[in-house]
Parts: sequence; C-alpha cells; structure tokens
Amino acid sequence: MTLKTLLAAAVLTLSPVIAGATCSAHKDQAMSCADGLVWDAETSSCVQQVTG
Repeated sequence: MTLKTLLAAAVLTLSPVIAGATCSAHKDQAMSCADGLVWDAETSSCVQQVTG
C-alpha cells in the first residue's frame, strides 16, 4: 500500500471518533420551559413550578 492510501484510510477511520468526541460537550445545553413550568433534571422534563 502506498502512503497516500494508508493516510486516507487512517483519516476515514478516525473521523467518526473525532466527531463523537466533540459532540459530548453539548450535554449541558439549557432547556427552556413554558411559563409556570421549570426544568426538572431528574425526570428530564418540564414540571409545574411549586411556590411556597
């Protein structure tokens, strides 16, 4: 195999790994809920805001 072929194979093999590694940083995105609702991280959904 030539050097160009080996290099191309390496790039194509590692591309999904690099892409997956960069996407893990997006796990802490802000969630917005409708008025009167707040985000509950435990259930991963919007719930009624309890005031007391």
